[in-house]
Amino acid sequence: MAGREKGGFWVGFAAALFYPVSYVGRRVYRGGEHIPREGGALLVMNHVSHMDPAVDAVFVHRQMRVPRFLGKSSLVTTPVFGKIFVGAGSIPVYRGSSNAGDSLRAAHQALRDGKVVVIYPEGTITKDPNGWPKRSYTGVARLALGTDAPVIPIARWGTNEILDFYHKKLRLFPRKTISHYVGEPVDLSPYRDKEQTAAVLREVTELLMGDVTDLLADIRGERPPAKKPEPADGE
Repeated sequence: MAGREKGGFWVGFAAALFYPVSYVGRRVYRGGEHIPREGGALLVMNHVSHMDPAVDAVFVHRQMRVPRFLGKSSLVTTPVFGKIFVGAGSIPVYRGSSNAGDSLRAAHQALRDGKVVVIYPEGTITKDPNGWPKRSYTGVARLALGTDAPVIPIARWGTNEILDFYHKKLRLFPRKTISHYVGEPVDLSPYRDKEQTAAVLREVTELLMGDVTDLLADIRGERPPAKKPEPADGE
């Protein structure tokens, strides 16, 4: 079995910062064996709290891998976190600009180089009052169809019960449970030879986020709503 992937100074700095954050909740991990110990992989996740990147980074690191996040370009200029974001090899997304394609190319290159890339297809924290994923951007489909690396759905739940910046809520006690459930790699072979039309990209996006939502429903022991509660403002 491959040993832990090396990450360098900024990954070590992030670990020193994020591991203590992850300890505020009890951890439940299921299906981590689906994340390969070497080679590229695209991890597709839901987004419910500003706390997510920290606990998700720790989760992936505990699987012996170094995560590279696709995140908003504004993160680059954020004090401290911006240095970590860039230094750890994460990829800024310049949505709606002439540089938008650069993000996709950088992510594809990272996957070809054998890196683990983490994407939140919703693009931001869901505004659904019950925490279900909103209708997501199709960039995840473009990225998934442009790589031979495994595309792995992951649902995480519990961070929203600890930190909610939108409503200025921080609840450390009683101690909450943060769960990560990992699904098997998604079979995208039926779409590989199709032209990447808007309809195909939407279908693949819904397939991927459908698997994430099913995992989330499993964590919560609830049935998800029939329709996504919040449409994405553009593709």
